[in-house]
Amino acid sequence: MATFLEQLKKIISTDLSAHAVPELADDPAEGGPDAELRPLAISAALHGQRLDHALVALVPEFSRSYLQQLIEAGAVTLNGKPVAKPSARVKAGDQGEIELRPTPQSQAFVAEAMALDVVYEDEHLCVINKPAGLVVHPAPGNWRGTLLNGLLGRDAQSRLLPRAGIVHRLDKDTSGLMVVARTRAAMDALVQMIAAREVSRQYVALAHRPWTGAARRQVDAPVGRDPRNRLRMAVVDLAHGKTARTDIELLENAAQGCWVRCTLHTGRTHQIRVHMASIGHPLVADETYGGAQAAGLARQALHAYRLAFSHPMTGVAMAFLAPLPADIRQALDSWGLRYNERQWLEGHAPVNGDRAAKPEG
Repeated sequence: MATFLEQLKKIISTDLSAHAVPELADDPAEGGPDAELRPLAISAALHGQRLDHALVALVPEFSRSYLQQLIEAGAVTLNGKPVAKPSARVKAGDQGEIELRPTPQSQAFVAEAMALDVVYEDEHLCVINKPAGLVVHPAPGNWRGTLLNGLLGRDAQSRLLPRAGIVHRLDKDTSGLMVVARTRAAMDALVQMIAAREVSRQYVALAHRPWTGAARRQVDAPVGRDPRNRLRMAVVDLAHGKTARTDIELLENAAQGCWVRCTLHTGRTHQIRVHMASIGHPLVADETYGGAQAAGLARQALHAYRLAFSHPMTGVAMAFLAPLPADIRQALDSWGLRYNERQWLEGHAPVNGDRAAKPEG
């Protein structure tokens, strides 16, 4: 029981995702081996309070949102009867119990065997070449089989770190490079470096419609929740979003669209996808932002191909390259675009040899 409670407290205090909403176990009526029944006694000091507020005082190691879920699932009884409303008022002398049970979120931090493409690793950090289709963090609909689960499975040190050392994200269907911390000192330093824009992240993308105008363009437009659809992001005014800047460079045009390089100066959710759509070039197969499946691609045509930063512990300049995955190479071929790594890597002087990941296919 102690193991479950320690894990549960850790997970509930960890921000897995800005949109991760914990869900209760499928059968709230049966606690199972991991549940704990804890007695409740309402004192005079708690008389008249909301039930959820009273529980925060009685079970202080858990968050109010978690306790509200238990109330709504019928896991709290007072005076022999279940109480299903967090807003219910308690009275001095009330007696009952609460069943503390694991949620999918609390069970998400499970080590899983997973083949990960590790480009580089030392005692402080590792760099992963993430394939398209791999979710980074556990979240509703993807509580298991994520990069976080894979990191826990390959590195015991990651179990001591928030989010297993993950300091930035790639969308599920975006492929490419991510840096992951292996120590708390490295994690804190990397988080600060990313916030200070000291980590260089560059992507290549295949987008609809041929490029027109200057070959280089800077998109400086705030990104925030789309007021018409809260499940997606949009270019919004600064009062409703955060500053976001992307530099976009044409690499080559085709009759059907364009092949571009994008450099992030900020790291907003879906930033490249939103900025490209906002200038009339949604990414191929990015149906969320106006793209359509084409060139044989069923996932958004976005690849994080270069990652560069100074080592957070040694200060040594480091850079890593991830060659194009097979599906994007094939998409380029189908549109008659030349697959020329020197073209889209042009302008990058090697740093520490620009350690390269193994290409797919």
